[in-house]
Amino acid sequence: MSNVTCAFIIQRPPYKSETSTLGFTHAISWQVVEMLLDEGQNVVPTVCFVGEGVLNLYTNQKAMENYGVTSIESHGKNSLLVDLDMLVCKEDLERFGIPEDRLLDAEDMGADKKLQIVPYAEIQKAMESCKHLLFF
Repeated sequence: MSNVTCAFIIQRPPYKSETSTLGFTHAISWQVVEMLLDEGQNVVPTVCFVGEGVLNLYTNQKAMENYGVTSIESHGKNSLLVDLDMLVCKEDLERFGIPEDRLLDAEDMGADKKLQIVPYAEIQKAMESCKHLLFF
């Protein structure tokens, strides 16, 4: 049996819409889907952040102070905690002037996974090679 590969492309900013939150939630839910697969199959999810989507990974945004909403930083940390592969577009980080040390990590929660800062070409490969492609 072959694995079921999914790429979740998060391209929207974190506020004023639920789009990014839904992308994280769908990606995290891959663990539940496995019980519906054939024996020996696995879901292999990859979450990719492009364009304004990279803003979802910026730490300490003070969402409650600035926007009156809770931050989705915990969604990103939980994604790392459940070992999701998370690819972040290097060119978009540079375009927004976001240094790598301002991106979230989940070491404080005990996660081994880290964000992977990659060129867009790497994200394009992930999109081309997956069975299911979802945009958020």
